[in-house]
Amino acid sequence: MTTRILIGESNSLTVFGAKTLLEKRANTEIVHAENGTVLIEVAKTLQPDLILLGDRFDPLIDTLALVEQMLYAAPSARIIVMGTSIDGLVIRDLFTMGVCGYLAAGDDLSSCLLTALDVVLREYPYLSPTANAEYLLTMQGSNRDWQLDPEARAILRLLASGCTAREIAARLHLKLRRVYWVTEKMRARFGAATNEHLISLATAEGFTGFPD
Repeated sequence: MTTRILIGESNSLTVFGAKTLLEKRANTEIVHAENGTVLIEVAKTLQPDLILLGDRFDPLIDTLALVEQMLYAAPSARIIVMGTSIDGLVIRDLFTMGVCGYLAAGDDLSSCLLTALDVVLREYPYLSPTANAEYLLTMQGSNRDWQLDPEARAILRLLASGCTAREIAARLHLKLRRVYWVTEKMRARFGAATNEHLISLATAEGFTGFPD
């Protein structure tokens, strides 16, 4: 049986490396998408067995939001994220949403990719060595139970666009104290002292590029 793999990654070297490795695998069909919109459309049509997704693939949409759309477009697909971030909370959030594997950019793709593919296709999770270490450290910390959910990400996006807490509350139909509470939780989650620091750290991790 042919394994259909869809690659969504903007780094041409990463795409080339992944394709080179995967082409050695028997009965494997490889398709590459160039942006998030194409990725979603191809996923709907192809219904791939596995999706390899770069965490900076499309600057117009953050990884968590793109994963949500991919799971809707191809619900049976296994998703492996190839990530530049080694933040254990980011990895935790992705796995909570339904991602099956995470390959940290600093780890050797050639030694991880084929193993990751076989593991997740057997419906087991896979973390590359660096990602696994960061994830385990995070799960021992005090913030392990709080997720950057859609509400928090919406508040973060509006903060990054310059909205005040009162404006955010009005736009999202939330109580003002709820906005303050979620913002404080996000500061703790990112280790930020101020909202400006929060936005800077979140942007560095790719979490403020949300579509309107």
